[in-house]
Amino acid sequence: MGEPTRRQALYKAPHLVMALEFSGAIVMTFQTWAAFAAATAVLLVIPGPTILLVISYALGQGWRTAFPVALGVALGDFTAMTLSMLGVGALLATSASVFAALKWLGAAYLVWLGVKLFRAGGTLDARPRADAAPAWKMLGHAWLVTALNPKSLTFFVAFLPQFLDPKSGFWTQMLIFEATFIGLAFANAMGYALVASRARAVVRNPRAVGIFNKAGGTLLIGAGIATAAIRSGSN
Repeated sequence: MGEPTRRQALYKAPHLVMALEFSGAIVMTFQTWAAFAAATAVLLVIPGPTILLVISYALGQGWRTAFPVALGVALGDFTAMTLSMLGVGALLATSASVFAALKWLGAAYLVWLGVKLFRAGGTLDARPRADAAPAWKMLGHAWLVTALNPKSLTFFVAFLPQFLDPKSGFWTQMLIFEATFIGLAFANAMGYALVASRARAVVRNPRAVGIFNKAGGTLLIGAGIATAAIRSGSN
């Protein structure tokens, strides 16, 4: 579908569709971006190795660790996401059927992550780091843990194809998605660090952590099922 025809189809849709445009070309609908941002926010708040590191620094050294650690997390996510997006872009250019299969695998992966989180119970293995570290060392540590975590690369490869439109410009979509994810990742890490430094009892409460894990697991399972349903409906 050509760009003018595609724009007309969007604007004549029976429901409200807002489009994000770049240099006059439609890149994605606002609804797609909003769905990506909402899914990203849900996924980011689920504790993983990066968040455990953030909490450990905050428990041991207080709120002053928030900015350097959050910046390291953002840089690490930028590294991992860029590598993953380049891999996804190569798959998209190689085979449309392989790219479609990757979307199905991604939906299954989200469900698996949700089940795993739901069954995690109320444990949060984050011990206070008593060693005083300079800001640059905390930043570098957070960057390494985030960027070199194999689960991050696997997650991005499974997650991103759910929102990519093969008919739109790949590099512009990559820019929008990366800016959105990294901004939310930075805010999430800052929030965790500040909460952990001020409300330590909540972070160490097994009941609170258990409720949080079950809620997050349920949302992930729902996201995976919804993604699979959308894929089935579009076929």
